[in-house]
Amino acid sequence: MNAPLAERMRPKTLEDYIGQPQLIGKKGALTAQIESGNIPSIIFWGPPGTGKTTLAGIIANQSNRPFFTLSAISSGVKDVREVIEKAKRSDGLFTTQNPILFIDEIHRFSKSQQDSLLGAVEKGLVTLIGATTENPSFEVIPALLSRCQVYVLNSFSKEDLEALLRRAIDQDEELKKKKINLKEIEGLLRLSGGDGRKLLNIFELLVNSVQDSKVTITDALVLEKVQKNTVLYDKTGEQHYDIISAFIKSIRGSDPNAAVYWLARMVEGGEDVKFIARRMLILASEDIGNANPTALVLANATFQAVSTIGYPEARIVLSQCATYLASSPKSNASYMAIGVAQKIVKETGDLSVPLAIRNAPTKLMKDLGYGEDYAYAHNHKNNFVEMEFLPKEISGTSFYIPGNNARENAMREFLKKRWKDKYDF
Repeated sequence: MNAPLAERMRPKTLEDYIGQPQLIGKKGALTAQIESGNIPSIIFWGPPGTGKTTLAGIIANQSNRPFFTLSAISSGVKDVREVIEKAKRSDGLFTTQNPILFIDEIHRFSKSQQDSLLGAVEKGLVTLIGATTENPSFEVIPALLSRCQVYVLNSFSKEDLEALLRRAIDQDEELKKKKINLKEIEGLLRLSGGDGRKLLNIFELLVNSVQDSKVTITDALVLEKVQKNTVLYDKTGEQHYDIISAFIKSIRGSDPNAAVYWLARMVEGGEDVKFIARRMLILASEDIGNANPTALVLANATFQAVSTIGYPEARIVLSQCATYLASSPKSNASYMAIGVAQKIVKETGDLSVPLAIRNAPTKLMKDLGYGEDYAYAHNHKNNFVEMEFLPKEISGTSFYIPGNNARENAMREFLKKRWKDKYDF
């Protein structure tokens, strides 16, 4: 039986690789490294079907190194150690450079599994290439992440996807048996969601569904043959991103009914409980903030709870948190404040800290005036004294503008009473 079209069309060389010009274009971040064979340990981060596994294989081929692979779904610490031992034995048989160990879905490795890689990576016994669809800052332990370069792969563009289709038609021996006309491909491209593997597998299904030797691809054919059979939720595909987006936007829009529906879709699809809880934790600060500070406390407690108990009971905790957040007053004032502050920092650079609020642990610093005019708030009426804490170049700048809700309205009045003209909202 033939391998799937996506596997049959997997590129073997950089010349055949489509997309990711920021990595392997003429001035790509990886181009010179691949050509020289001087490959660091790498984490490839990007959506499914963007060529992470393929690129790892090409790097191994072009550098003429032994190539070992593990899947984080089915491998344990024992498997990691066995592969590292094989890599040690193969070192020097093929090349003077160390073997490449590729780990697919490295974000699914536990801390102990990732710890078992550290020694081999640190000593240079293997060059690690990991692939992940999740932010490695959250999913890869810091000690391992610090030893790797992180490269981001983007979803394929419309032009890239069309190029994948046309190359398959021109080069695949099975597709050559039919006369294929790409009359309309918008529906096919949309259904792929920028996932090249998904595109080719759907395309093959579509072609095979037509018994005639002549196949005309149209949006109507896609709708008839493919879309009605699409899985409701794919936690590694387009639905993964669309449904979490719908979930977050429903909470932000204060609709607990919609929020719990999209939550149910993810629960039934087997979505990672920590992925859902982490998104709610971010939302509690970004979209609710000081309008209801308890939201952040509950979201953090939810993350800890579901990490401990897992499914099926975790669905109850997730539902409590989702409905609470959706029913809470909203404010993005804190989110906006840090954005404005970061913009000012980028524009003004490293402005000097005012002498009055500098730390003065030594006599020399005190002699230089560090902390000299600092007024200790608790020595004054109502534990407050008016003084400037910002650098003089941006003195009086307002970053935080309280939102229009009960709690932040009270905060606004507090600030106005304390600061008079400075906080004239």
